[in-house]
Amino acid sequence: MILIGLFGAVVVASLFVAPRRVTVEGFFGGTGETGAAPGLWVLVLSQVTTWIFARSLMNAAILGYYFGIMGTLAYAAYYGSFLTGGYIVGHLRRSGATSVQDWLGGQFGAPGRGCYNLVIGLRLLSEVFANLLVVGLIFDAVLVGSGTMAIVVVSLLGLAYSAWGGLSASLRTDVVQMVLFIVAFGFAFGALLFSPEFSLAAVLTASGVSGSANGWVLLAVAALQVFSYPAHDPVMMDRGFLANPETTRRSFLHAFWISTLCIIAFGFFGIHAGLVGAAYEGELLGTWAGMFPTWVFVLLMVSLLVSALSTLDSALASSARLAVEELALTARTLSGGRLVMVFVMALGTALTLWGNATLFDAVAVSGTASMFLAPVLFVGLVRRRRVALWGYMLAFGAAMLGSLAYLARDWGPVLAVLPEAHKYVQLLAICVAVLAFGFAAVLAAARKG
Repeated sequence: MILIGLFGAVVVASLFVAPRRVTVEGFFGGTGETGAAPGLWVLVLSQVTTWIFARSLMNAAILGYYFGIMGTLAYAAYYGSFLTGGYIVGHLRRSGATSVQDWLGGQFGAPGRGCYNLVIGLRLLSEVFANLLVVGLIFDAVLVGSGTMAIVVVSLLGLAYSAWGGLSASLRTDVVQMVLFIVAFGFAFGALLFSPEFSLAAVLTASGVSGSANGWVLLAVAALQVFSYPAHDPVMMDRGFLANPETTRRSFLHAFWISTLCIIAFGFFGIHAGLVGAAYEGELLGTWAGMFPTWVFVLLMVSLLVSALSTLDSALASSARLAVEELALTARTLSGGRLVMVFVMALGTALTLWGNATLFDAVAVSGTASMFLAPVLFVGLVRRRRVALWGYMLAFGAAMLGSLAYLARDWGPVLAVLPEAHKYVQLLAICVAVLAFGFAAVLAAARKG
């Protein structure tokens, strides 16, 4: 009941700060009621709270539990995406592009935009699915059997204020939600640091219950994906074009260090659970329920729920922009954007209730699918060389095959190609192959000018 009450207060606060008057420009472009662009710290807090979403927090803790500090650092390495993402946005803006799709369309026409939109459409859907999944896991851990109802209720509440204000509502509520997250998580983290069993030295040298080897493997995977990963995240990319270039550059830098610290700090909870010998139970939620005092457990759950809610509204806002402004599937009106949001939330909720509880797989598949962008953006955007369409399509095809190979890694024909090793070693092999083939194809198809 305490958890429900606190989360209800977060929802009420989000509804309260949502804009009372909504314009089409505010809904799709994030401008305030006066038409002004968002300021620095609105952008920073929005970037951070949408990227330290519930799935990421859980992944950092779970990887920390199994692989120790290297597992958490491997996941934190993905937050280098703020640095590479800011670098990409800077080059896009200097080239005169107003979005990734705008630049790809200028280089490769409709096929360039179409391939990219397919990948980010799947990315947005996975964000809705994965964060609702964490909501269900939380409520099932607190009260068995309540997860399904919680998923439905949270999806409706998130849809309510998101569909009202679009991107402008998302930006404003992100600020409130991030402040609430910092307060809730700050108290929980303080309790962890001052608990008698906690040892910072032990956490920083922990190898996890399964050993640190696969943590190093995942760190290598993150290093291979960190350039392309932000470019396929429409939530981050959308926020790269809302303010002037200098404000945008500074927002990416601040978002990097804040989000990285939050992810590592949350990972400490998983690492600590492994160090004290706690049994893994229910994505660590059941483990924490038995390890910590009730108030600490409640604050951890509130932190996860706030981050889930924040990511849901941002994913819906970006879905509306994708469908309306990039795909022109419906009119650029408030009703058109709201209709898209309803469809995406309904589909994401249905996928969540259908079921797949493997949280990291969504990151692995999404990150692998994005890797076609690394050679394309580096050679075409950074090095300013023209790349023939066939090179782009070959790189895209390799990334899609790599993603499917990881999903179907237990299938006979795929098993025959992949090394006989842990699935993360197989993922690393796939990423190396995708990146090598993609660069070979793009470089072969490139010419000056």
